[in-house]
Amino acid sequence: NMYDFVVNELPGIVEANFNVAPLRSISGHSMGGHGALTIALKNPNRYTSVSAFAPICNPMNVPWGEKAFTAYLGPDREQWKQYDACELIKAYRGRDLHILCDQGTQDNFLVGETNQLQPLALIEAAQSAGVPLTFRMQAGYDHSYYFMSTFIREHIEHHARYLHAQM
Repeated sequence: NMYDFVVNELPGIVEANFNVAPLRSISGHSMGGHGALTIALKNPNRYTSVSAFAPICNPMNVPWGEKAFTAYLGPDREQWKQYDACELIKAYRGRDLHILCDQGTQDNFLVGETNQLQPLALIEAAQSAGVPLTFRMQAGYDHSYYFMSTFIREHIEHHARYLHAQM
């Protein structure tokens, strides 16, 4: 499955074939941003930092997430919590993961009838749990490649700062 690939297989392949330090960071966009957040929160000793672009923050509380979780995990909402970044951050007691998130204010999944991304839920969960989180709202940006390409350098610099600090 994708979790095992990202957490175990891919790092093993990279480390076996390249001269790299044993330090890791993780990043993603949209559902991949949600994956980066949940993977880092579940494996805090494996990651030095985490960042996300327009992450899906609280899937168990939006219509598409409820539909997907029911189909894949069944109707027991308690089972869903291990796959929801807001629920994981509420229970998090690990070290600072140096979490950085960027969200465009004109993202079509954020605005409109149903806010599918729920960034405020993540911000509130982090604040109530005392988990450090930098969440930046970027005026005028949507969910596109242009949004990511505009801020990717800052995310790479963010990770580099914490990776180098550990060396």
